[in-house]
Amino acid sequence: MKLLKRIILLTLLLVMLASGIFVGIGFLNYKKTTAQLPVEEKVAELQSDENYVSNKDISPYLLKATIAIEDRRFYDHSGIDYFAMVRAFLSNVYAQEIVGGGSKITQQLAKNIYYTYQPSYIRKMSAVFTAYELENKLTKDTILELYVNIINYGDNHIGIRAASLGYFGKEPKDLTLDEASLLAGLPQSPNNYQLSNHKENARKRQKQVLQAMVRDGYIMETEAEELLE
Repeated sequence: MKLLKRIILLTLLLVMLASGIFVGIGFLNYKKTTAQLPVEEKVAELQSDENYVSNKDISPYLLKATIAIEDRRFYDHSGIDYFAMVRAFLSNVYAQEIVGGGSKITQQLAKNIYYTYQPSYIRKMSAVFTAYELENKLTKDTILELYVNIINYGDNHIGIRAASLGYFGKEPKDLTLDEASLLAGLPQSPNNYQLSNHKENARKRQKQVLQAMVRDGYIMETEAEELLE
Protein backbone atom coordinates (compact mmCIF):
# COMPACT_ATOMS: atom_id res chain seq x y z
CA MET A 1 0.00 0.00 0.00
CA LYS A 2 2.82 2.42 0.88
CA LEU A 3 4.55 1.59 -2.39
CA LEU A 4 1.35 2.29 -4.31
CA LYS A 5 0.95 5.66 -2.59
CA ARG A 6 4.53 6.57 -3.43
CA ILE A 7 4.02 5.62 -7.06
CA ILE A 8 0.85 7.74 -7.26
CA LEU A 9 2.59 10.68 -5.58
CA LEU A 10 5.58 10.41 -7.89
CA THR A 11 3.28 10.23 -10.91
CA LEU A 12 1.44 13.37 -9.77
CA LEU A 13 4.72 15.21 -9.25
CA LEU A 14 5.93 14.23 -12.71
CA VAL A 15 2.66 15.38 -14.24
CA MET A 16 2.91 18.72 -12.43
CA LEU A 17 6.51 19.13 -13.51
CA ALA A 18 5.71 18.30 -17.13
CA SER A 19 2.76 20.69 -17.06
CA GLY A 20 4.92 23.47 -15.66
CA ILE A 21 7.55 22.94 -18.34
CA PHE A 22 4.85 22.85 -21.03
CA VAL A 23 3.29 26.12 -19.86
CA GLY A 24 6.70 27.74 -19.52
CA ILE A 25 7.80 26.80 -23.03
CA GLY A 26 4.48 28.03 -24.41
CA PHE A 27 4.88 31.36 -22.59
CA LEU A 28 8.44 31.86 -23.81
CA ASN A 29 7.37 31.05 -27.36
CA TYR A 30 4.54 33.59 -27.08
CA LYS A 31 6.85 36.31 -25.72
CA LYS A 32 9.44 35.70 -28.43
CA THR A 33 6.86 35.73 -31.21
CA THR A 34 5.00 38.86 -30.11
CA ALA A 35 8.26 40.68 -29.40
CA GLN A 36 9.20 40.29 -33.06
CA LEU A 37 5.83 41.67 -34.17
CA PRO A 38 3.67 43.23 -31.41
CA VAL A 39 -0.07 42.63 -31.43
CA GLU A 40 -0.89 46.26 -32.21
CA GLU A 41 1.35 46.23 -35.28
CA LYS A 42 0.01 42.90 -36.49
CA VAL A 43 -3.59 44.06 -36.16
CA ALA A 44 -2.83 47.31 -38.00
CA GLU A 45 -1.15 45.30 -40.76
CA LEU A 46 -4.21 43.08 -41.18
CA GLN A 47 -6.64 45.99 -41.16
CA SER A 48 -4.64 47.84 -43.82
CA ASP A 49 -5.17 45.06 -46.37
CA GLU A 50 -7.26 46.25 -49.33
CA ASN A 51 -9.61 43.28 -48.97
CA TYR A 52 -10.24 43.82 -45.26
CA VAL A 53 -13.89 44.50 -44.45
CA SER A 54 -15.38 45.86 -41.25
CA ASN A 55 -18.31 44.27 -39.45
CA LYS A 56 -20.72 46.89 -40.78
CA ASP A 57 -19.93 45.67 -44.30
CA ILE A 58 -20.49 41.99 -43.48
CA SER A 59 -23.87 40.29 -43.43
CA PRO A 60 -25.12 39.93 -39.84
CA TYR A 61 -26.10 36.38 -40.80
CA LEU A 62 -22.42 35.50 -41.37
CA LEU A 63 -21.29 36.97 -38.06
CA LYS A 64 -24.07 35.28 -36.10
CA ALA A 65 -23.56 31.97 -37.88
CA THR A 66 -19.83 32.08 -37.13
CA ILE A 67 -20.41 32.65 -33.43
CA ALA A 68 -23.11 29.99 -33.22
CA ILE A 69 -21.04 27.22 -34.81
CA GLU A 70 -17.54 28.20 -33.69
CA ASP A 71 -17.89 29.78 -30.25
CA ARG A 72 -21.38 30.20 -28.81
CA ARG A 73 -19.98 31.68 -25.55
CA PHE A 74 -17.71 34.09 -27.43
CA TYR A 75 -19.10 37.22 -25.76
CA ASP A 76 -19.08 35.63 -22.30
CA HIS A 77 -15.59 34.15 -21.88
CA SER A 78 -12.23 35.93 -21.71
CA GLY A 79 -10.81 34.31 -24.82
CA ILE A 80 -10.45 30.80 -23.44
CA ASP A 81 -13.40 28.43 -23.18
CA TYR A 82 -12.13 26.05 -20.50
CA PHE A 83 -15.14 23.75 -20.78
CA ALA A 84 -14.42 23.25 -24.49
CA MET A 85 -10.71 22.69 -23.83
CA VAL A 86 -11.36 20.02 -21.19
CA ARG A 87 -13.92 18.32 -23.41
CA ALA A 88 -11.48 18.31 -26.34
CA PHE A 89 -8.64 17.05 -24.13
CA LEU A 90 -10.72 14.13 -22.87
CA SER A 91 -11.79 13.29 -26.43
CA ASN A 92 -8.16 13.27 -27.55
CA VAL A 93 -7.11 11.08 -24.63
CA TYR A 94 -9.93 8.64 -25.34
CA ALA A 95 -8.98 8.47 -29.04
CA GLN A 96 -5.24 8.37 -28.21
CA GLU A 97 -4.65 11.01 -30.90
CA ILE A 98 -5.57 14.60 -31.69
CA VAL A 99 -9.11 14.38 -33.05
CA GLY A 100 -10.24 17.88 -32.17
CA GLY A 101 -9.34 21.05 -30.37
CA GLY A 102 -11.01 23.26 -27.80
CA SER A 103 -9.74 26.41 -29.45
CA LYS A 104 -12.37 29.09 -29.95
CA ILE A 105 -12.46 32.26 -32.03
CA THR A 106 -9.83 34.29 -30.17
CA GLN A 107 -7.43 31.34 -29.92
CA GLN A 108 -7.94 30.51 -33.58
CA LEU A 109 -7.24 34.12 -34.47
CA ALA A 110 -4.03 34.02 -32.41
CA LYS A 111 -2.96 30.76 -34.03
CA ASN A 112 -3.66 31.96 -37.54
CA ILE A 113 -1.85 35.29 -37.28
CA TYR A 114 1.17 34.08 -35.32
CA TYR A 115 1.54 30.29 -35.33
CA THR A 116 1.51 27.44 -37.80
CA TYR A 117 -1.45 25.16 -38.46
CA GLN A 118 0.30 22.01 -37.21
CA PRO A 119 -1.44 20.32 -34.24
CA SER A 120 1.11 21.09 -31.54
CA TYR A 121 0.23 21.49 -27.89
CA ILE A 122 3.13 23.95 -27.47
CA ARG A 123 1.66 26.16 -30.16
CA LYS A 124 -1.76 25.79 -28.56
CA MET A 125 -0.30 26.97 -25.26
CA SER A 126 1.37 29.92 -26.97
CA ALA A 127 -1.95 30.77 -28.61
CA VAL A 128 -3.61 30.80 -25.17
CA PHE A 129 -1.27 33.56 -23.97
CA THR A 130 -1.69 35.46 -27.23
CA ALA A 131 -5.48 35.14 -26.95
CA TYR A 132 -5.38 36.75 -23.50
CA GLU A 133 -3.42 39.68 -24.93
CA LEU A 134 -5.83 40.06 -27.82
CA GLU A 135 -8.77 40.06 -25.42
CA ASN A 136 -7.10 42.71 -23.24
CA LYS A 137 -6.28 45.03 -26.11
CA LEU A 138 -9.20 44.58 -28.50
CA THR A 139 -12.99 44.57 -28.29
CA LYS A 140 -14.90 41.37 -28.94
CA ASP A 141 -16.35 42.86 -32.13
CA THR A 142 -12.87 43.67 -33.43
CA ILE A 143 -11.66 40.16 -32.65
CA LEU A 144 -14.60 38.65 -34.55
CA GLU A 145 -14.00 41.05 -37.43
CA LEU A 146 -10.32 40.09 -37.64
CA TYR A 147 -11.19 36.41 -37.47
CA VAL A 148 -13.55 36.38 -40.45
CA ASN A 149 -11.02 38.43 -42.41
CA ILE A 150 -8.13 36.00 -41.98
CA ILE A 151 -9.73 32.56 -41.75
CA ASN A 152 -9.52 30.01 -44.58
CA TYR A 153 -12.81 29.30 -46.37
CA GLY A 154 -11.35 26.75 -48.77
CA ASP A 155 -10.48 26.94 -52.47
CA ASN A 156 -7.69 29.43 -51.65
CA HIS A 157 -10.22 31.94 -50.35
CA ILE A 158 -8.64 33.58 -47.31
CA GLY A 159 -11.00 35.96 -45.58
CA ILE A 160 -14.71 36.55 -45.97
CA ARG A 161 -14.44 39.02 -48.86
CA ALA A 162 -12.44 36.58 -50.99
CA ALA A 163 -14.87 33.78 -50.12
CA SER A 164 -17.97 35.86 -50.79
CA LEU A 165 -16.70 37.12 -54.12
CA GLY A 166 -15.13 33.81 -55.11
CA TYR A 167 -18.10 31.60 -54.33
CA PHE A 168 -21.07 33.91 -54.93
CA GLY A 169 -19.77 36.94 -56.82
CA LYS A 170 -21.03 39.39 -54.23
CA GLU A 171 -19.75 41.54 -51.37
CA PRO A 172 -19.98 40.12 -47.81
CA LYS A 173 -22.72 42.57 -46.83
CA ASP A 174 -25.03 41.06 -49.46
CA LEU A 175 -24.80 37.43 -48.31
CA THR A 176 -28.15 35.74 -47.70
CA LEU A 177 -28.87 33.43 -44.78
CA ASP A 178 -28.36 30.44 -47.06
CA GLU A 179 -25.00 31.70 -48.32
CA ALA A 180 -23.79 32.95 -44.95
CA SER A 181 -24.64 29.74 -43.09
CA LEU A 182 -22.92 27.73 -45.81
CA LEU A 183 -19.73 29.80 -45.58
CA ALA A 184 -19.68 29.82 -41.78
CA GLY A 185 -19.32 26.05 -41.73
CA LEU A 186 -16.28 25.88 -44.02
CA PRO A 187 -13.42 27.05 -41.72
CA GLN A 188 -13.66 23.98 -39.49
CA SER A 189 -12.10 21.91 -42.28
CA PRO A 190 -11.64 23.94 -45.49
CA ASN A 191 -10.17 21.09 -47.53
CA ASN A 192 -13.10 18.83 -46.70
CA TYR A 193 -15.85 21.43 -47.11
CA GLN A 194 -14.67 23.70 -49.94
CA LEU A 195 -17.42 24.20 -52.45
CA SER A 196 -15.47 23.33 -55.59
CA ASN A 197 -15.41 19.60 -54.85
CA HIS A 198 -17.08 19.00 -51.49
CA LYS A 199 -20.35 20.87 -51.73
CA GLU A 200 -22.37 17.91 -50.44
CA ASN A 201 -20.22 17.80 -47.29
CA ALA A 202 -20.55 21.57 -46.97
CA ARG A 203 -24.34 21.30 -47.10
CA LYS A 204 -24.30 18.72 -44.32
CA ARG A 205 -22.13 21.06 -42.29
CA GLN A 206 -24.52 23.93 -43.09
CA LYS A 207 -27.32 21.97 -41.44
CA GLN A 208 -25.30 21.97 -38.21
CA VAL A 209 -24.73 25.72 -38.55
CA LEU A 210 -28.44 26.43 -39.01
CA GLN A 211 -29.35 24.22 -36.06
CA ALA A 212 -26.82 26.09 -33.93
CA MET A 213 -28.31 29.43 -35.02
CA VAL A 214 -31.79 28.22 -34.05
CA ARG A 215 -30.48 26.94 -30.71
CA ASP A 216 -28.94 30.32 -29.88
CA GLY A 217 -31.95 32.33 -31.02
CA TYR A 218 -30.36 33.97 -34.05
CA ILE A 219 -33.01 32.69 -36.47
CA MET A 220 -36.41 31.06 -36.24
CA GLU A 221 -36.75 27.32 -36.70
CA THR A 222 -39.02 27.93 -39.69
CA GLU A 223 -36.21 29.89 -41.42
CA ALA A 224 -33.86 26.95 -41.04
CA GLU A 225 -36.48 24.44 -42.16
CA GLU A 226 -37.09 26.40 -45.37
CA LEU A 227 -33.44 26.08 -46.31
CA LEU A 228 -33.19 22.43 -45.32
CA GLU A 229 -36.18 21.25 -47.34
